[in-house]
Amino acid sequence: MQLTQRHHEYWSKTLGITGMLLLVWFVVTFVVAYFARDLTFNFFGWPFSFWVAAQGALIVYVLIIWYYAWRMNRLDQEYGVEELEED
Repeated sequence: MQLTQRHHEYWSKTLGITGMLLLVWFVVTFVVAYFARDLTFNFFGWPFSFWVAAQGALIVYVLIIWYYAWRMNRLDQEYGVEELEED
């Protein structure tokens, strides 16, 4: 099957979204966690480094999953490749 220009646009946008979200994941997982241990102030009664590791990263991960599902559904509708619901 020959891919059209529209297919290439769709996959280009999909890869862009995925790459952006992987970059966010990398920054939250490695960069913020690495530098957070040097931050000694308290955040909601706990050391900031503990909060980032225990709560902040998990919240960001859930937001990444939500955004990916929401954005891909919109992109699928825009390119006419959305899944149809069956009754």
